[in-house]
Amino acid sequence: MSDEIYYHSFLNRDRLVHIVDPDPATCEALSVLFRLEGFQTTFSLEASHFVASLERLRPDIVVVNIKIGPESGLNLLRRVKAMRTGTPVFLLSDYPQVDAAVAGMKLGASDVISKPIDTEHFLTVVRDALRRDVYLGAMQGGRRPVEVRGFSQLTPREREVLQHITNGESNKEAGRELGISPRTIEVHRARVMEKLGARNTADLMRIVLTS
Repeated sequence: MSDEIYYHSFLNRDRLVHIVDPDPATCEALSVLFRLEGFQTTFSLEASHFVASLERLRPDIVVVNIKIGPESGLNLLRRVKAMRTGTPVFLLSDYPQVDAAVAGMKLGASDVISKPIDTEHFLTVVRDALRRDVYLGAMQGGRRPVEVRGFSQLTPREREVLQHITNGESNKEAGRELGISPRTIEVHRARVMEKLGARNTADLMRIVLTS
């Protein structure tokens, strides 16, 4: 129980859920549901509003109706996946649609939720998605690229340091290779771990090797 409380009170408070659905009642109900879990929420009734907001505010979770005006939910899913930020996307369906669900999963959706929404199940799959570090992107030429949460936020220098860490080099060795001090390597390593959500070096290696 204590782990669950820690999860709600600490992890969710800085996370933004963006809900995209033409039905205001659905947006309001889901907003309340996620706020009770400690999330910040915002919603869009139109696809164009969501697309415009992506430029200034990157959500941590996206919930989008498959049928959202002229630009379908699948197209919005493609847009989010193209950012390669590891953001989980959940598709909403007004009624069970097998073909759309299959297409959504192939494009990298975390899950497809049919209305009426089973809120307990929905929250469970959202929690599971947020515990993951690595996500599969959309199918491209028979392959699925990997998205590592936070990897896109790394600076070029942090990527270099990450490469040396995964090669098993010490701070001293990496510093010598990059022409910077071991202390600076340590600072970059700490930032990399924070951005990728790694608790320690072993965890960081697991995230990188999984990808």
